[in-house]
Amino acid sequence: MTGIGGVEMGAQAARSRALAVLRVRSRALAVALLPAAAAVILLVGGSTGHLAGGGWDVLRWVVSVLALCVLLAAGGVALVVARSRPAVTPTVTVAEESAPDLYRMVRDLADRLDVPAPSAIALTPDCDSWLEDRTHPAHGPPPAEKHHDDLAGPGGPAHRRSATAPVLVIGSPFLWWMRVGELRAVLAPVVAGTGPSAHPDIAAARRFIRGLDAAVAVASAGRRDPLSRMVCAGLGWASRLLLRGCRGHAAEMERGVAAAAAERAQAVDYGLRIVAQEQVGLAYAGWDRLLTRVALPAWRMGRWPSRLDVGVVAALTELSRRDRLAEGFASRLGERPACDLLEEPGVMDEAVSLLAARLFHGGPAETGADWSPVGWEEYPEEVVDRTWRTDAARLHRVLDTLGVRRAAEGAAPGTDGPTLARVLDHLATPDAASTAPLTAGTDAHAAGTETENGPDTPPAAPDAPTDAPQPAYEDPDAPTDAPRPAYEDPDASRLPFGDSDASRPSYGDPGASRPPVDDFDAPQPPYGDSGTPHPPYGDHATPVLTVPAEDDEDDLADTTARGAALAAGLTAQLAREEAEARPAGARAPSSAPGPAAGPDDALWDDRALPLLPLQPPRTGREILTAHITAMVCCAAMDTAGAAPALDWLDGPSLLFDGARTADLAPSVLSLVETGDPGPLRAWMTELGIRPEKPVRLV
Repeated sequence: MTGIGGVEMGAQAARSRALAVLRVRSRALAVALLPAAAAVILLVGGSTGHLAGGGWDVLRWVVSVLALCVLLAAGGVALVVARSRPAVTPTVTVAEESAPDLYRMVRDLADRLDVPAPSAIALTPDCDSWLEDRTHPAHGPPPAEKHHDDLAGPGGPAHRRSATAPVLVIGSPFLWWMRVGELRAVLAPVVAGTGPSAHPDIAAARRFIRGLDAAVAVASAGRRDPLSRMVCAGLGWASRLLLRGCRGHAAEMERGVAAAAAERAQAVDYGLRIVAQEQVGLAYAGWDRLLTRVALPAWRMGRWPSRLDVGVVAALTELSRRDRLAEGFASRLGERPACDLLEEPGVMDEAVSLLAARLFHGGPAETGADWSPVGWEEYPEEVVDRTWRTDAARLHRVLDTLGVRRAAEGAAPGTDGPTLARVLDHLATPDAASTAPLTAGTDAHAAGTETENGPDTPPAAPDAPTDAPQPAYEDPDAPTDAPRPAYEDPDASRLPFGDSDASRPSYGDPGASRPPVDDFDAPQPPYGDSGTPHPPYGDHATPVLTVPAEDDEDDLADTTARGAALAAGLTAQLAREEAEARPAGARAPSSAPGPAAGPDDALWDDRALPLLPLQPPRTGREILTAHITAMVCCAAMDTAGAAPALDWLDGPSLLFDGARTADLAPSVLSLVETGDPGPLRAWMTELGIRPEKPVRLV
């Protein structure tokens, strides 16, 4: 009785709030009709002789014109609200032919919950699941008739149910990481939300909210001519005014829907749901690390990993091993994975991986010469090695622009190529260079390593080369007493999977029913302006910066003068390269046939990509540190036999004799921040890396 009472109370609260939303719509209609009603009264009074006279005639004309203008404006707003396409989450549709077992599980779940089955199933590259209404005419026709009987559920005509039931959107990481029973338990409260969604008042309130949100987006698009700008301004003002009046009621309505769905789902796999929620947090932690540490470097190189969901399983397996969860994890592996519910999981994984690249990075919709898939077995050579060598080549190009000599005077022949010693000598401060051991035969030259402008003078501008001699580099074979940097814990920055909602992005239709999988009683996000422009992402910012920003200047305050100049040059060079490559990466999807499964491009606007940037733009110090690290790794591979590798949680890594090196970052930071190359030289000497040897660049 408690469950039934909770369901009824939640549904009743949702219906009452839906009626409150509809009352706002009714009041707006009444306000729009008020001048027309006054005009009718004046016209009737004049025709009957009760309101005669010149003053009444003028008033009749004024009120009639005002009523006509208000009716035209209200009709225009109503037409835009009714015809504008609401926002829809980018997804990959799963046809029933490609996942009959998954559809069968969802239908059985809907039968047990005594609710209508979802009209379709779609996948999204996000660790969440929700219901989304796509019944608007702009979203295309409803699913094919042959599926109506199967998905309708008991009680009611098949066509009517399928036309009004929302779409079930499932996070793809859940399918690959969770077992079938766990996925069923997680989806139970979500599928239960189709019951309240079928109520006429709740459905009408949601349509009204989605229409207002779409109208705000239309008004925010902006027009060039003054008349269009004035019309859009009026449309936006009216839509936002109505949204403000509905926001509180709509949020409470969604809370009531979520509460009713959660109460109804308690009778289905309640005990397993508790265990499944732990896997939700673990899946989000591994998915976040995979995207930011593994996928992002590949996307920046013009390659997109074609098996992201397979990679998340490997990442979560590694995370479980590091956190000593292997015993409980091993017992789960004996159960059937949820991806077995798909007929061709590889095809779906590839489609979702491409969609993730578009959403989080803004890549093209199709594979091309500069945008090709990469498998995990090819990742170390195709992504890690290529990324390091590309960054190292960029570093030396900027050094050439700064006029830095390729080799010190008196150096051995053949050492004028791209060497790590060139970078170390340029960034080392005179004090640090004078205390470091010198290469044999260069002591006479070491005494004159200061520039003509003094040791603390910044280097010349990029367009003004300088012939100032650079500090000599040390002999890697000479003994050194430099202290060894402390060991860096590779797991120190790992995300705790208990905090699965930290800085989590959200997107899609704010009017859709999206009960969160972790807490179905949590308040839903308020309805807002879907036309808000998205911030720039990573190195893809539109302006080509030649002067560091204010935040960048603060970030470079802790570096040396030469380091700051080199970081500014690298930042400008990266911006120029991104500006040159942007037109090819932002091309519109062509009409060429795509893969068997692909994103629903017709349902969403991809002109503002990426929709969900993963990270803010890198600072100058971060860019400089990454380029120096890449140069060190290139020298290690070419002179000491190291190899590039892929770490599932930390991304690109360097292997020596099959073991990962984890203490490079403190040595590089010491060089960047203080100009002291001692820790880095000691680290390279221990591993046998020769900085004076030229390296191979891209």
